[in-house]
Amino acid sequence: MDEEYDVIVLGTGLTECILSGLLSVEGKKVLHMDRNDYYGARLWGALLTKLAQLYRKFRPDQTPPAELGRDRDYAVDLIPKFIIASGELTKILVHTDVTRYLEFKQIAGSFVYRDGKISKVPSNEMEALKSPLMGLFEKRRAKKFFEFLQGWKDEDPATHQGINLDKDTMQTVYTKFGLEPGTQDFIGHAMALYLNDEYKTKAARPTYERIVLYTSSMARYGKSPYIYPLYGLGELPQSFARLSAIYGGTYMLDKSIDEIVTDADGKFIGVRSGNETVKAKQVVGDPSYFGAGKSTEGKVRVIEEGRVVRAICVLKHPIPGTEDSDSAQVIIPQNQVGRKNDIYIAVVSSTHNVCAKDVYIAIVSTIVETANPEQEIAPGLQLLGTIHDKFVSVTPLFVPTSTGESDNIFITRSYDATSHFETVVEDVQDVWKRAVGKDLVLKKREVELDA
Repeated sequence: MDEEYDVIVLGTGLTECILSGLLSVEGKKVLHMDRNDYYGARLWGALLTKLAQLYRKFRPDQTPPAELGRDRDYAVDLIPKFIIASGELTKILVHTDVTRYLEFKQIAGSFVYRDGKISKVPSNEMEALKSPLMGLFEKRRAKKFFEFLQGWKDEDPATHQGINLDKDTMQTVYTKFGLEPGTQDFIGHAMALYLNDEYKTKAARPTYERIVLYTSSMARYGKSPYIYPLYGLGELPQSFARLSAIYGGTYMLDKSIDEIVTDADGKFIGVRSGNETVKAKQVVGDPSYFGAGKSTEGKVRVIEEGRVVRAICVLKHPIPGTEDSDSAQVIIPQNQVGRKNDIYIAVVSSTHNVCAKDVYIAIVSTIVETANPEQEIAPGLQLLGTIHDKFVSVTPLFVPTSTGESDNIFITRSYDATSHFETVVEDVQDVWKRAVGKDLVLKKREVELDA
């Protein structure tokens, strides 16, 4: 391995594969390595392409029950996330033309839990008027709020109604329109997709932008703002790997990563695998490659409240209260169940080619707050109805301890509890800016995804 690369990428989670593809398109000479022989790094959660793999991972002594259908009909994501139709990941897919490798299917519904039941999330003033989430007078206030958002023009003060999105907090905006706490809940958590209520004390513009993203994504396909690749999320990293290869990227799967080699000043030199060392100017990788070893000790840490609990649940029916949807997102705002963080439910089915006919895969997740993680997702599990089988895991959330600009070691973040990809893309943009030294700029192309 005498060849020197611009960048070595470690791990084949989605973040790493997107960065590998984008860096290759940028003209960088990229070597992409993974200790595993499959796509999907440990902290990403591999796509389990057979039902037997799911049972082998969680219950090695048990074979899958025959009533769940054929083994090969399954493709279960350990960390499920939906793609927002007009979101940043969609822009990257279009910018890189990765869409040619993928087919998408719409997620049938977006719901929120309120006062003991599931209701559809209203996405505009007309849906707000029909929503059971609000009483008559609150519906009128919500209608005015949505009209304000949709009518906002930065250059026209007449549309601002005395509000400054860059200075006034979101709580100030809610108060101006007289919105009740329950209405604030579904707007902030089911539309703006915040994990907790910290956003209320910050400037309103990011929340405004998130709500506009949600409503524009909803308008794109109608039933929900989310899409999902056929055959599961494992198709995404593989598609970006193909992109990297087209632009000259080199892939080495099933390759041990024995040492991150640095010089006397701690700057990155290369990666050792067995007796071979490959050199590069920079390394980008998932946190699991940097947690141990003299040269990279202390490069990552577990964040406060830094674990996510997830339950993969096999159902034989749609989630009750979701209008028999073959797929859905359900958000339980933390205020509804006395928590600090929301609980997310993502459900997909045979419509997405990820399980056998008449089977549904629902995954319930949240950030761990107590010593009893499984009990914390109980409100989500109770909404599922009869659970045919359940697989629970708790994973730590790692973040880098430095920017990487001083040692050329750029580490990505673990995947959070959210059920969408916007936070993943924020990490891609952050690592890109640190490693490349400029903002990631995506070409604006209008390509209609086949959903």
